[in-house]
Amino acid sequence: MLSSIIGSENSEYVLVFILKRDAGYAREIARFFDATLSAIQRQLDKLEAGGVLVSKKVGRTRVYEYNPRYPFLTELQALLEKAYSFYPEDVRENLEMNRRRPRRKD
Repeated sequence: MLSSIIGSENSEYVLVFILKRDAGYAREIARFFDATLSAIQRQLDKLEAGGVLVSKKVGRTRVYEYNPRYPFLTELQALLEKAYSFYPEDVRENLEMNRRRPRRKD
């Protein structure tokens, strides 16, 4: 169960992004961290298979968030918060500034 959270830097990016924004999709995460889309998608699939994340379709986009039933969720989030405190200031500001505007009707 814990082996699904140990992995690459991209795995950390995914987990921290979703921690701070509550949800996210692959292209959004890849753009934010300037990572390749395929690497982020692999990590999202791995974390979902491990039970750490769950996904849902919103339109044509698959949105991921933490699985509230994951047994180590509080410990994982505490560990990620500690790691997040060591991120550069500009990255932390951009992660916390969650600007998602609704789309225009027409």
